[in-house]
Amino acid sequence: MIKDKKEWIEKIQNSEKIIIVEGKKDKKALISLGVKNIITLNKPLYKIVEETAEFNKNVIILTDFDKEGRKLYGVLKNDFQKNGVKIDREFRVYRKIK
Repeated sequence: MIKDKKEWIEKIQNSEKIIIVEGKKDKKALISLGVKNIITLNKPLYKIVEETAEFNKNVIILTDFDKEGRKLYGVLKNDFQKNGVKIDREFRVYRKIK
């Protein structure tokens, strides 16, 4: 488990996994931290899942923690898993880091 924000940033910077975020601001924030391999939800979810699953078997989903973000996370998680993609949940628990 990730212990602090510095470790979270270092681990996500070094990750080769595709990172799914909701919008341009989320992507921009991660890019400013030196994170790569970011996809925004800018087209139908099924297309994102199909296109991503074709080339990647591990993803990180970083949707917001509001009602809509939690709903998106659930849909994406289920759809990716149906397509044989593993969801890395380690980075989503960062809110608990002090």
